[in-house]
Amino acid sequence: MPPKEQKALYLDAKHGNFVVAPNSIPKPGPDELLVKVKACGLNPIDWKIQKYGLFVEEYPVVLGVGIAGDVVEVGEGVDGFTEGDRVRVRKVAHGVFSNTGGAFQQYALAVAANTSKLPPNVSYDQGATLPSCLGAAYLGLYNHNPHGLGFTSPFESDDRSKYSGTSVLIFGGATTVGQYAIQLAKISGFSPIITTASLKHEQYLKSIGADKVIDRNASFSSLQTGVAAVTSTPIKYILDTVSIPQTQQMANDILAPGGYLQLVQAPEVSFSEDKNVGFTKGARFFPENQKPFATLYGKLEEFLEKELIKPCAVEVVPEGLRGIASGLERLAKDQVSGVKLVAHPEET
Repeated sequence: MPPKEQKALYLDAKHGNFVVAPNSIPKPGPDELLVKVKACGLNPIDWKIQKYGLFVEEYPVVLGVGIAGDVVEVGEGVDGFTEGDRVRVRKVAHGVFSNTGGAFQQYALAVAANTSKLPPNVSYDQGATLPSCLGAAYLGLYNHNPHGLGFTSPFESDDRSKYSGTSVLIFGGATTVGQYAIQLAKISGFSPIITTASLKHEQYLKSIGADKVIDRNASFSSLQTGVAAVTSTPIKYILDTVSIPQTQQMANDILAPGGYLQLVQAPEVSFSEDKNVGFTKGARFFPENQKPFATLYGKLEEFLEKELIKPCAVEVVPEGLRGIASGLERLAKDQVSGVKLVAHPEET
């Protein structure tokens, strides 16, 4: 049985500060699990909520959208999970930020439909990178237009040749979303897979499926030259996992007329009328995301166990929950590259 009280990291007010304080441990309701959080992922949405006051109306609140841990209690009506299962959980209970479901605490409620098991070859730290980052990459590639590029998912088809000879350009290959997008594109058979990143990550990105890595600071003409080195076909498909104004503009300029560009942040530039631009919203509670996520979670354990998908590298922030605030500062200042920051709440 879990204890009655735990430590949690609260955002104490709108635009406020992060503070560690006690929180009660909830009982799982129907279709819910109680998970002991062994590792939680730090994501850009966490610092953006603090800075911009997004999404949350009631404070103090426990943030955090990615969990890996152990099932300690199973709610009524839950099938497929038992006490002791190692799991990864996407986001919070029922699509809202709450003090029972946020990842930045030692125990959290999880909706069973948002949860999948971790195979033995995936650590808790690695599992904590999966919920938000893999999900965003998957939606960006396989959700229907305009919520994704509309490709056939390898989780739904064993055909690995359908996209052979079809090039895809992924801006931000070294981001955790970008790393998973490269792997998914490789599984789907895309070739060539072109990405932008710091060149210090070139060998790693090629090892997970990239055919060409172009310096993320390259000029537009250098980007064109890099693309032309591996394909003579105009670029018709782009996934921009960075989606800042600079990358959005470059993506617009290099995309072929009639081509498709998928962003993970809202559009911030004026796009050509002959370009199809979509915006992926990563939360499961959006109706358009429910079917793709169900497909992803249904086979994720198998793909991880077979190492068709390999979790990205991690960096553990020190001091458990107390280290999260400084980690989020680093994310906000773009001081993290090639790794996913995770925290261990039990080390608080």
